[in-house]
Amino acid sequence: MFTAILLGAPTWVWPLLAALIALGVSQAFPRTMTLRRATIVPVALIVFSLSGVATTFRGQGIAILAWALSVAVAASLAAAAGAWRGIAWLPQQQRLHVPGSWWPMALILSLFITKFAVGITLAMQPSLARDALFALAVGALYGSFSGLFLSRGLAMWRVAHASLTQLTQQSA
Repeated sequence: MFTAILLGAPTWVWPLLAALIALGVSQAFPRTMTLRRATIVPVALIVFSLSGVATTFRGQGIAILAWALSVAVAASLAAAAGAWRGIAWLPQQQRLHVPGSWWPMALILSLFITKFAVGITLAMQPSLARDALFALAVGALYGSFSGLFLSRGLAMWRVAHASLTQLTQQSA
């Protein structure tokens, strides 16, 4: 049955998976990037997550609510735990130095697998799209991933903002 599911997946799924793996691998190595580029990945993955909830559970406000609350909780917990340490602003280059981490890969693949599994589940049991408990659980799971992506983007913005503020104060 598992093989039949994989063979029955739309063909666009596999290039998307390959692109997401490449993105995840690229996050595993230290690099420098502009603040704009550092913002694109978290925003894109948050949009991917929210669109999954919105399109899957049309008319199920509980799914969007669960998503939004989970975003806030996950982002807050990640910030409180000091996730995404080691990010630094390089003032001469006007870029961020981001240490490598496999966590983004884990999050990206977890989101992909969740979206794939939800798609399979709903293909096999379409009535679950109207089930409030299923909508709540899936919305919360997608929201948790989004909150972690958001926390990473916010950590980068905080580092850049703090460094730029400090430079401005030193210049004055």
